[in-house]
Amino acid sequence: MRTAIFRCLAGLVMVCAAPVQALSIGDLSNRDAVDGLKAALEKGTQIAVKRLGTVNGFFGNDKLKIPLPESLQQVERALRLVGMGREADELVLRMNRAAEAAVPEARALFVNAVKQMSVQDAKGILTGGNDAATQYFKRTTSAPLEQRFLPIIRKAMERVKLAELYEQYAGKAAQLGLIRKEDVKLDSYVTRKGLEGLFIVVAEEEAKMRANPVQETSKIIQKVFGAIKL
Repeated sequence: MRTAIFRCLAGLVMVCAAPVQALSIGDLSNRDAVDGLKAALEKGTQIAVKRLGTVNGFFGNDKLKIPLPESLQQVERALRLVGMGREADELVLRMNRAAEAAVPEARALFVNAVKQMSVQDAKGILTGGNDAATQYFKRTTSAPLEQRFLPIIRKAMERVKLAELYEQYAGKAAQLGLIRKEDVKLDSYVTRKGLEGLFIVVAEEEAKMRANPVQETSKIIQKVFGAIKL
């Protein structure tokens, strides 16, 4: 009788323990991989857009704040020496505000990139490096993002008189090889720096999910990213 009870208990332990065994990436179905990754990336990219696409998203972040191009910073110092520091500060503020205004345009493009993701893309991201998803977004959205960002930033910069003065100087300096050609137009420069900042934040969100999937509220995200960590 006692032997039969022990056998019964042992069987129950084995049955109860089976569901909690850790999954490996090989145990995941294609559907699991794609659904989990899409849920994670949609969440991460929306957080990134929300963080940057608001007042002080760039300007209030020392890591992401957009300064004047390095090749124009000597001009900034000269302006400050002649009492035009306020105008220089206003230009930097407007550059960052322009980037903040453009970032919400990324939301729809990120969602579309997630929808277009193939099973092969998903598996590659899941088994790739810590920023594999970020690199996927760079590859698939950088060009259309630039097209969306540039008109918004250009319109915002048109209202800043000092920006025009900077560009006049930069154009002449570029002809003499003193300034890089890509830094002549401030709207193009701000677009480039805005995209760099956006992908930095996307990478940060991706790293958080990979490092600690247990904190994610979605069960499918926990399942997929938990398997990767094994």
